[in-house]
Amino acid sequence: MNKKLHETVAVIGSGTIGASWASYFLAQGCSVRIWDPDSNFYERTKLFIDNVWPIMKELGIAELASPDNAIYCKSMAEAISGSTFVQESGPENAELKTKLIADIDSILSPDIVISSSSTALPTSEFQGGAKHPQRVVLGHPFNPPHLMPLVEVGGGKKTEVWAVDRAIDFYQKIGKSPVRLRAEIPGHLANRLQAAVYREAVYLVSEGYASVSDIDMAMAQGPGLRWAFMGPHMTYHLGGGSGGISNYFDILGSSQERRWAALGEPKLTDEVKEKIIEGVKEEAGGRSLEMLAADRDEILVNLLKVLQKKSL
Repeated sequence: MNKKLHETVAVIGSGTIGASWASYFLAQGCSVRIWDPDSNFYERTKLFIDNVWPIMKELGIAELASPDNAIYCKSMAEAISGSTFVQESGPENAELKTKLIADIDSILSPDIVISSSSTALPTSEFQGGAKHPQRVVLGHPFNPPHLMPLVEVGGGKKTEVWAVDRAIDFYQKIGKSPVRLRAEIPGHLANRLQAAVYREAVYLVSEGYASVSDIDMAMAQGPGLRWAFMGPHMTYHLGGGSGGISNYFDILGSSQERRWAALGEPKLTDEVKEKIIEGVKEEAGGRSLEMLAADRDEILVNLLKVLQKKSL
Protein backbone atom coordinates (compact mmCIF):
# COMPACT_ATOMS: atom_id res chain seq x y z
CA MET A 1 0.00 0.00 0.00
CA ASN A 2 1.04 3.58 -0.64
CA LYS A 3 1.25 5.94 2.28
CA LYS A 4 -1.35 8.66 2.47
CA LEU A 5 -0.49 11.54 0.18
CA HIS A 6 -0.53 14.99 1.66
CA GLU A 7 -2.41 16.50 -1.29
CA THR A 8 -5.72 18.32 -1.29
CA VAL A 9 -7.29 18.11 -4.72
CA ALA A 10 -10.14 20.34 -5.85
CA VAL A 11 -12.39 18.59 -8.38
CA ILE A 12 -14.33 21.26 -10.24
CA GLY A 13 -17.14 19.66 -12.21
CA SER A 14 -18.34 16.23 -11.11
CA GLY A 15 -19.98 14.76 -14.16
CA THR A 16 -18.92 11.33 -15.40
CA ILE A 17 -15.24 12.32 -15.68
CA GLY A 18 -15.10 14.47 -12.55
CA ALA A 19 -16.75 11.85 -10.35
CA SER A 20 -14.40 9.21 -11.71
CA TRP A 21 -11.38 11.46 -11.01
CA ALA A 22 -12.65 12.09 -7.48
CA SER A 23 -12.92 8.34 -6.87
CA TYR A 24 -9.34 7.79 -7.98
CA PHE A 25 -7.92 10.70 -5.98
CA LEU A 26 -9.70 9.40 -2.88
CA ALA A 27 -8.36 5.88 -3.43
CA GLN A 28 -4.84 7.32 -3.54
CA GLY A 29 -5.28 8.88 -0.11
CA CYS A 30 -5.93 12.44 -1.18
CA SER A 31 -8.33 14.82 0.48
CA VAL A 32 -10.81 15.76 -2.26
CA ARG A 33 -12.95 18.89 -2.34
CA ILE A 34 -15.74 18.60 -4.91
CA TRP A 35 -17.99 21.21 -6.48
CA ASP A 36 -20.41 21.22 -9.39
CA PRO A 37 -23.08 23.79 -10.29
CA ASP A 38 -25.73 21.04 -10.51
CA SER A 39 -27.90 21.21 -7.39
CA ASN A 40 -28.03 17.39 -7.24
CA PHE A 41 -24.29 16.84 -7.61
CA TYR A 42 -23.82 15.59 -4.03
CA GLU A 43 -26.19 12.63 -4.38
CA ARG A 44 -25.02 11.80 -7.88
CA THR A 45 -21.30 12.00 -7.11
CA LYS A 46 -21.52 10.16 -3.79
CA LEU A 47 -23.45 7.33 -5.45
CA PHE A 48 -20.80 7.03 -8.16
CA ILE A 49 -17.96 6.91 -5.61
CA ASP A 50 -19.78 4.38 -3.41
CA ASN A 51 -20.49 2.16 -6.43
CA VAL A 52 -16.87 2.05 -7.64
CA TRP A 53 -15.21 1.91 -4.21
CA PRO A 54 -15.17 -1.92 -4.08
CA ILE A 55 -13.26 -1.89 -7.38
CA MET A 56 -10.79 0.66 -6.02
CA LYS A 57 -10.21 -1.52 -2.95
CA GLU A 58 -9.67 -4.56 -5.16
CA LEU A 59 -6.98 -2.71 -7.11
CA GLY A 60 -5.38 -1.47 -3.91
CA ILE A 61 -5.94 1.78 -2.05
CA ALA A 62 -3.61 4.00 -0.05
CA GLU A 63 -3.36 3.86 3.72
CA LEU A 64 -6.29 5.74 5.30
CA ALA A 65 -7.95 6.20 1.91
CA SER A 66 -11.70 6.57 2.33
CA PRO A 67 -14.78 8.04 0.61
CA ASP A 68 -15.13 10.02 3.84
CA ASN A 69 -12.17 12.12 2.69
CA ALA A 70 -14.48 13.75 0.14
CA ILE A 71 -15.80 17.19 1.02
CA TYR A 72 -18.83 18.28 -1.01
CA CYS A 73 -18.67 22.05 -1.25
CA LYS A 74 -21.41 24.63 -1.67
CA SER A 75 -19.30 26.94 -3.84
CA MET A 76 -16.31 26.78 -6.14
CA ALA A 77 -14.40 29.10 -3.82
CA GLU A 78 -14.96 26.69 -0.93
CA ALA A 79 -13.74 23.75 -3.04
CA ILE A 80 -10.59 25.58 -4.09
CA SER A 81 -9.76 26.77 -0.58
CA GLY A 82 -6.66 24.98 0.69
CA SER A 83 -6.21 22.90 -2.47
CA THR A 84 -2.74 21.93 -3.69
CA PHE A 85 -3.93 20.82 -7.15
CA VAL A 86 -7.04 21.60 -9.19
CA GLN A 87 -8.62 19.15 -11.66
CA GLU A 88 -11.19 20.95 -13.82
CA SER A 89 -13.71 18.74 -15.62
CA GLY A 90 -16.30 21.18 -16.91
CA PRO A 91 -18.22 21.01 -20.21
CA GLU A 92 -16.26 20.56 -23.44
CA ASN A 93 -17.07 24.07 -24.60
CA ALA A 94 -14.30 26.61 -25.19
CA GLU A 95 -16.31 29.63 -24.06
CA LEU A 96 -17.64 27.99 -20.88
CA LYS A 97 -14.27 26.46 -20.03
CA THR A 98 -12.47 29.77 -20.54
CA LYS A 99 -14.81 31.46 -18.06
CA LEU A 100 -14.56 28.59 -15.58
CA ILE A 101 -10.75 28.57 -15.71
CA ALA A 102 -10.71 32.37 -15.30
CA ASP A 103 -13.01 32.15 -12.28
CA ILE A 104 -10.82 29.49 -10.66
CA ASP A 105 -7.68 31.48 -11.44
CA SER A 106 -9.06 34.65 -9.89
CA ILE A 107 -9.33 33.15 -6.40
CA LEU A 108 -6.50 30.59 -6.43
CA SER A 109 -2.90 31.17 -5.40
CA PRO A 110 -0.85 31.56 -8.64
CA ASP A 111 1.56 28.78 -7.68
CA ILE A 112 -1.19 26.11 -7.79
CA VAL A 113 -1.67 24.27 -11.09
CA ILE A 114 -5.06 24.22 -12.80
CA SER A 115 -5.29 21.02 -14.86
CA SER A 116 -8.12 20.57 -17.35
CA SER A 117 -9.63 17.23 -18.36
CA SER A 118 -10.43 18.66 -21.80
CA THR A 119 -11.03 15.86 -24.29
CA ALA A 120 -10.06 17.66 -27.48
CA LEU A 121 -9.79 21.42 -26.88
CA PRO A 122 -6.22 22.76 -27.01
CA THR A 123 -5.16 24.49 -23.79
CA SER A 124 -4.57 27.74 -25.66
CA GLU A 125 -8.30 27.92 -26.38
CA PHE A 126 -9.32 28.20 -22.72
CA GLN A 127 -6.38 29.68 -20.79
CA GLY A 128 -6.57 33.19 -22.26
CA GLY A 129 -9.08 34.57 -19.77
CA ALA A 130 -6.90 33.78 -16.75
CA LYS A 131 -4.64 36.38 -15.14
CA HIS A 132 -2.12 33.60 -14.54
CA PRO A 133 -2.37 31.49 -17.72
CA GLN A 134 1.14 30.16 -17.14
CA ARG A 135 -0.20 27.62 -14.60
CA VAL A 136 -3.04 26.27 -16.78
CA VAL A 137 -2.30 22.82 -18.23
CA LEU A 138 -4.02 19.93 -19.95
CA GLY A 139 -4.53 16.82 -17.81
CA HIS A 140 -6.67 14.69 -20.12
CA PRO A 141 -7.47 11.25 -18.66
CA PHE A 142 -8.51 8.18 -20.58
CA ASN A 143 -12.05 7.16 -19.68
CA PRO A 144 -12.84 6.01 -17.05
CA PRO A 145 -10.16 7.87 -15.03
CA HIS A 146 -10.63 5.71 -11.93
CA LEU A 147 -9.40 2.70 -13.93
CA MET A 148 -7.37 3.85 -16.93
CA PRO A 149 -3.76 4.83 -16.08
CA LEU A 150 -3.11 7.21 -18.99
CA VAL A 151 -3.12 10.99 -18.55
CA GLU A 152 -2.08 13.29 -21.41
CA VAL A 153 -0.31 16.35 -20.02
CA GLY A 154 0.65 19.47 -21.94
CA GLY A 155 0.50 23.22 -22.03
CA GLY A 156 -0.82 26.02 -24.17
CA LYS A 157 0.99 28.96 -25.73
CA LYS A 158 1.10 30.76 -22.36
CA THR A 159 1.84 27.77 -20.13
CA GLU A 160 5.21 27.65 -18.38
CA VAL A 161 7.29 24.46 -18.11
CA TRP A 162 7.11 24.35 -14.31
CA ALA A 163 3.34 23.85 -14.43
CA VAL A 164 3.57 20.89 -16.81
CA ASP A 165 6.38 19.41 -14.70
CA ARG A 166 4.30 19.80 -11.54
CA ALA A 167 1.29 18.10 -13.15
CA ILE A 168 3.35 15.19 -14.42
CA ASP A 169 4.99 14.77 -11.01
CA PHE A 170 1.58 14.83 -9.28
CA TYR A 171 0.05 12.24 -11.62
CA GLN A 172 3.09 9.98 -11.31
CA LYS A 173 2.94 10.11 -7.52
CA ILE A 174 -0.68 8.97 -7.49
CA GLY A 175 0.04 6.01 -9.77
CA LYS A 176 -1.01 7.38 -13.16
CA SER A 177 0.97 7.02 -16.40
CA PRO A 178 1.32 10.59 -17.68
CA VAL A 179 2.67 11.35 -21.15
CA ARG A 180 4.05 14.77 -22.06
CA LEU A 181 2.61 16.46 -25.16
CA ARG A 182 5.36 18.55 -26.75
CA ALA A 183 2.97 20.63 -28.84
CA GLU A 184 -0.76 21.21 -29.15
CA ILE A 185 -2.62 19.16 -31.74
CA PRO A 186 -6.37 18.49 -32.17
CA GLY A 187 -7.37 15.32 -30.32
CA HIS A 188 -4.12 15.28 -28.34
CA LEU A 189 -2.31 11.93 -28.66
CA ALA A 190 -4.21 8.76 -27.73
CA ASN A 191 -7.46 9.80 -29.37
CA ARG A 192 -5.59 10.44 -32.61
CA LEU A 193 -4.12 6.95 -32.47
CA GLN A 194 -7.59 5.56 -31.81
CA ALA A 195 -9.02 7.64 -34.65
CA ALA A 196 -6.48 6.21 -37.10
CA VAL A 197 -7.44 2.64 -36.21
CA TYR A 198 -11.17 3.39 -36.19
CA ARG A 199 -10.99 5.09 -39.58
CA GLU A 200 -9.73 1.83 -41.08
CA ALA A 201 -12.27 -0.21 -39.10
CA VAL A 202 -15.08 1.91 -40.59
CA TYR A 203 -13.55 1.61 -44.07
CA LEU A 204 -13.41 -2.19 -43.84
CA VAL A 205 -17.11 -2.28 -42.89
CA SER A 206 -18.14 0.22 -45.56
CA GLU A 207 -16.37 -1.74 -48.31
CA GLY A 208 -17.65 -5.10 -47.11
CA TYR A 209 -14.28 -6.66 -46.26
CA ALA A 210 -15.47 -7.97 -42.88
CA SER A 211 -18.33 -7.73 -40.41
CA VAL A 212 -18.35 -5.39 -37.42
CA SER A 213 -17.94 -8.30 -34.99
CA ASP A 214 -15.07 -9.88 -36.95
CA ILE A 215 -13.21 -6.55 -37.11
CA ASP A 216 -13.62 -6.11 -33.35
CA MET A 217 -12.51 -9.71 -32.82
CA ALA A 218 -9.44 -9.22 -35.01
CA MET A 219 -8.38 -6.19 -32.97
CA ALA A 220 -9.23 -7.56 -29.51
CA GLN A 221 -7.68 -10.99 -30.07
CA GLY A 222 -4.74 -9.74 -32.12
CA PRO A 223 -2.94 -6.38 -31.77
CA GLY A 224 -5.11 -5.34 -28.82
CA LEU A 225 -3.59 -8.02 -26.59
CA ARG A 226 -0.07 -6.75 -27.24
CA TRP A 227 -1.10 -3.10 -27.06
CA ALA A 228 -2.29 -3.60 -23.48
CA PHE A 229 1.35 -3.49 -22.39
CA MET A 230 3.45 -2.60 -25.45
CA GLY A 231 3.02 0.22 -27.98
CA PRO A 232 3.38 0.05 -31.78
CA HIS A 233 7.02 1.15 -31.94
CA MET A 234 8.19 -1.48 -29.47
CA THR A 235 5.97 -4.09 -31.12
CA TYR A 236 7.66 -3.52 -34.47
CA HIS A 237 11.05 -3.45 -32.73
CA LEU A 238 10.42 -7.04 -31.65
CA GLY A 239 9.01 -7.82 -35.09
CA GLY A 240 12.35 -6.92 -36.66
CA GLY A 241 14.09 -10.00 -35.27
CA SER A 242 17.68 -9.79 -34.06
CA GLY A 243 18.15 -6.43 -35.77
CA GLY A 244 15.16 -4.83 -34.05
CA ILE A 245 13.37 -1.80 -35.47
CA SER A 246 16.28 -0.95 -37.78
CA ASN A 247 16.05 -4.37 -39.38
CA TYR A 248 12.26 -4.07 -39.61
CA PHE A 249 12.57 -0.84 -41.57
CA ASP A 250 15.16 -2.35 -43.89
CA ILE A 251 13.20 -5.53 -44.60
CA LEU A 252 9.53 -4.56 -44.20
CA GLY A 253 9.54 -0.76 -44.39
CA SER A 254 8.42 -0.72 -48.02
CA SER A 255 5.66 -3.22 -47.19
CA GLN A 256 4.48 -0.91 -44.43
CA GLU A 257 4.37 2.00 -46.87
CA ARG A 258 2.26 -0.05 -49.29
CA ARG A 259 -0.21 -0.79 -46.51
CA TRP A 260 -0.37 2.91 -45.61
CA ALA A 261 -1.06 3.77 -49.25
CA ALA A 262 -3.92 1.25 -49.32
CA LEU A 263 -5.66 2.56 -46.20
CA GLY A 264 -9.15 3.90 -46.79
CA GLU A 265 -10.73 7.31 -46.27
CA PRO A 266 -14.33 6.44 -45.37
CA LYS A 267 -17.24 8.84 -44.96
CA LEU A 268 -19.90 8.36 -42.32
CA THR A 269 -22.80 8.30 -44.76
CA ASP A 270 -26.22 7.20 -43.57
CA GLU A 271 -25.65 3.82 -45.23
CA VAL A 272 -22.30 3.27 -43.51
CA LYS A 273 -23.65 4.38 -40.14
CA GLU A 274 -26.57 1.97 -40.47
CA LYS A 275 -24.23 -0.92 -41.28
CA ILE A 276 -22.17 -0.21 -38.18
CA ILE A 277 -25.19 0.34 -35.93
CA GLU A 278 -26.73 -2.97 -36.99
CA GLY A 279 -23.38 -4.73 -36.64
CA VAL A 280 -22.87 -3.38 -33.12
CA LYS A 281 -26.39 -4.46 -32.11
CA GLU A 282 -25.66 -7.96 -33.41
CA GLU A 283 -22.31 -8.11 -31.59
CA ALA A 284 -23.86 -6.84 -28.33
CA GLY A 285 -26.27 -9.76 -28.44
CA GLY A 286 -28.96 -8.05 -26.40
CA ARG A 287 -26.61 -6.91 -23.63
CA SER A 288 -27.44 -3.43 -22.31
CA LEU A 289 -24.91 -0.62 -22.14
CA GLU A 290 -24.77 -1.14 -18.38
CA MET A 291 -23.99 -4.84 -18.83
CA LEU A 292 -21.33 -4.11 -21.44
CA ALA A 293 -19.72 -1.48 -19.22
CA ALA A 294 -19.71 -3.86 -16.26
CA ASP A 295 -18.05 -6.56 -18.36
CA ARG A 296 -15.50 -4.05 -19.61
CA ASP A 297 -14.66 -2.85 -16.11
CA GLU A 298 -14.32 -6.38 -14.73
CA ILE A 299 -11.84 -7.31 -17.47
CA LEU A 300 -9.99 -4.01 -17.05
CA VAL A 301 -9.59 -4.63 -13.32
CA ASN A 302 -8.23 -8.13 -13.92
CA LEU A 303 -5.86 -6.83 -16.60
CA LEU A 304 -4.64 -3.99 -14.40
CA LYS A 305 -3.95 -6.44 -11.57
CA VAL A 306 -1.79 -8.53 -13.90
CA LEU A 307 0.05 -5.46 -15.21
CA GLN A 308 0.69 -4.27 -11.66
CA LYS A 309 2.63 -7.48 -10.99
CA LYS A 310 4.88 -7.19 -14.04
CA SER A 311 5.59 -4.08 -16.07
CA LEU A 312 7.77 -3.95 -19.18
